[in-house]
Amino acid sequence: MPDAPQLVVDLNAAVLAVTDDQPRLLTVAPGAYPGIGDDFRALPFGPFDLERDRTLERCIRETVTRQTGGSLGYVEQLYTFADKGRDPRELAGGRILSIAYLALVQESVLETAEDASWENCYDYFPWEDWRRGRPALIDEIEAALRDWLEGLPGADRVGRRERIDICFGLGDVGWDAYKVLERYELLYEAQLIAEYWIDRGQSPASAISAVLGKPMAFDHRRILATGLGRIRGKLRYRPVAFELLPETFTLLRLQQVVEALSGLQVHKQNFRRFVERSGLVEGTGQHEVSTGGRPAELFRFRRAVLRERRAPGVATLQPPRGP
Repeated sequence: MPDAPQLVVDLNAAVLAVTDDQPRLLTVAPGAYPGIGDDFRALPFGPFDLERDRTLERCIRETVTRQTGGSLGYVEQLYTFADKGRDPRELAGGRILSIAYLALVQESVLETAEDASWENCYDYFPWEDWRRGRPALIDEIEAALRDWLEGLPGADRVGRRERIDICFGLGDVGWDAYKVLERYELLYEAQLIAEYWIDRGQSPASAISAVLGKPMAFDHRRILATGLGRIRGKLRYRPVAFELLPETFTLLRLQQVVEALSGLQVHKQNFRRFVERSGLVEGTGQHEVSTGGRPAELFRFRRAVLRERRAPGVATLQPPRGP
């Protein structure tokens, strides 16, 4: 009997932070793998050793520390990716199964890792940042997707046209901040994302690929899209935003974290009232002294809310509607 194909279990981590008002992503160099350019970045990743590693979570924590010099606090399993052909290492035979994790940290200086760096998350998804209004890029995406539709058989157009409107909030549908993965996969299917062509060993055939964000090694941008969609969803029902903050913080800082992750601007006074009345925070009696402004009160996360409320989320995102 021929030998069974080898199955390699890889672990990946989408490590997110918010620094100032920007969502940040921890990346590493992908290494010398076929079909992966030197300029591409990857999520921290590594193999799960059946003999050495006791648990999956311990393995991903050790992998991130080894590759970046940083350590993880909040970690949750995200998804398992097993599509055939998703990793160029399969060219040598076997199959790569990747178990992805989402981790939330505070950005730190990476002094011990030459190949690790922090990147702006929206450099990979520029259409996801609506904090300053509807991105002009949406118009380019709409035009490119309409052109793609015209090249499809008539029977395939109706469903896909509706899918385009729903994914990108066109017409009177309204933007849905949670559909990060759906938008990325639609752009991939329409052959507009650079990874579509990279996966086939070709140069992008569409000029718009150059402005649709930086490509990542392997299918790591798809994993990142899954992680960003997950964290946006969790803002509604879990206090995950506090994992990205120091022990004490101002309400403005908390607002910046929510806005950075959601890609949406929230109403300042409504947000403050919601957070204070929901019992999520408690005042410390201390103030942050800053130059050029009124000292802001410092708060801390009120852990008792975890027992008092079934879904202690920070905010329900209200996307803008229409163009």
